[in-house]
Amino acid sequence: MFDALTDKFNSVFKSLSGRGRITESNVSDAMREVRKALLEADVNYQVAKQFCKDVKDAAVGAEVLKSLHPGQVMVKIVNDELTHLMGPVDPKIYYVSPGPTIIMLAGLQGSGKTTTAGKLAKYIKEKNNKNPLLVADDLQRPAAIEQLCTLGEQLGIEVYKEDSVKDAVKVAKNALKHARKNGFDVIVLDTAGRLHVDMEMMDEIAAVAKAVTPQQIYLVCDAMTGQDAVNSAKEFNDRLELDGVILTKLDGDARGGSALSVKAVTGKPIKFIGVGEKLDNIEEFHPDRMASRILGMGDVVTLVEKAQEQFDEVQAQKMQAKMAKGTFGFDDFLKQMQSLKKMGGMSSMLKLLPGMGALKDMDFDDREINKIEGIVHSMTVYERTDPDILDSSRRRRIARGSGRDVQDVAGLVKTFKRSREMMKMMAGGGSGGLGALKNMFSGKTDMMSTMSSMKKQKQRSKRKRAPRKKRR
Repeated sequence: MFDALTDKFNSVFKSLSGRGRITESNVSDAMREVRKALLEADVNYQVAKQFCKDVKDAAVGAEVLKSLHPGQVMVKIVNDELTHLMGPVDPKIYYVSPGPTIIMLAGLQGSGKTTTAGKLAKYIKEKNNKNPLLVADDLQRPAAIEQLCTLGEQLGIEVYKEDSVKDAVKVAKNALKHARKNGFDVIVLDTAGRLHVDMEMMDEIAAVAKAVTPQQIYLVCDAMTGQDAVNSAKEFNDRLELDGVILTKLDGDARGGSALSVKAVTGKPIKFIGVGEKLDNIEEFHPDRMASRILGMGDVVTLVEKAQEQFDEVQAQKMQAKMAKGTFGFDDFLKQMQSLKKMGGMSSMLKLLPGMGALKDMDFDDREINKIEGIVHSMTVYERTDPDILDSSRRRRIARGSGRDVQDVAGLVKTFKRSREMMKMMAGGGSGGLGALKNMFSGKTDMMSTMSSMKKQKQRSKRKRAPRKKRR
């Protein structure tokens, strides 16, 4: 997401930083390019226009024109204005006592409400230590109830449903009675998707809201619909008085315009963002972190939070001790890679690292990690502990067992040994989430090189096996 917008911002900053001093005319030209980029990203026209005006006013007011480093000052100003545009920070869910707290999800058809309901319930259960109840109140879409029940079964969260009832208001009322009777803390109400121009359907969701008086009403918007998501948000807000917005599919090819426009147009904060298909791929929305990502400066805070969720403090200290002694083995290597996969994979992590923008176009396939796991699993326990004993005979056996080429095994062993030496050197960088994260990424270049070489070797093998065309 935001790749095109990030490239445009970086191009503008680069043009400004190449000048000893700049003029007001230069700033105007730069903002013209920024406005064009914002509009191409499907940002609301009035929002883009006002944003560029605010940046220009701030630039002149901050005496950027007299600065010796105008490009750097402009980055700071644009970052602040982006944060202000998408802010303030408000990811908190406000619970009531006594419960249950009712959270109603609304949105257009196909916006991802049902999946988001499951993600949100999982978040509430794990992050806030609450006992949520999912309510299947989408009585319009075929298989919507079955989908929510499947999600509830995967998450271990109860789903309230009434197969024979077609009255959404009645189902919501009965679900509230069930939650109160059985001691649920939170109700996540999944409603039917509707078009904001469908008055009958809009009347229905307004009636549901009136009947159960939810404490929180979140609009679920598909970020890939761009400006349409913002327009629908305004219509839903007029009917329901929203408390916040959840943007879905921000991991796709979204142009990002809705993320920059929805707060300015509706006045409602973005609460959460969906960044993948898995049920834990939901994040709290932090405007300052998103602004940093848009400007290509990464998001180290989110990266460290993800690492701290996956790395136990005691285990991290043990791992660091092994690195310092040089006894780091393939089993430890596998644990690091599995933690990396849980954090979203290497491609996802690179986007959060500052200065890694140049690698975004690299053909990096996280599935290559599975191939490396296959090689390691084909080793004996002794071989995993002491990779130095892996002679040519053992490598051939491992290659046969994993279905890979001997060159792949040799390349992995070579990379592992080099990475182990690097980790040994860097083991003094501190333990815990950040220290483990630092160690884990210390060999990222070698790991990427290994995967790339494995992919190239596979392509060469295919070319060798390809039948030659007969000469006429």
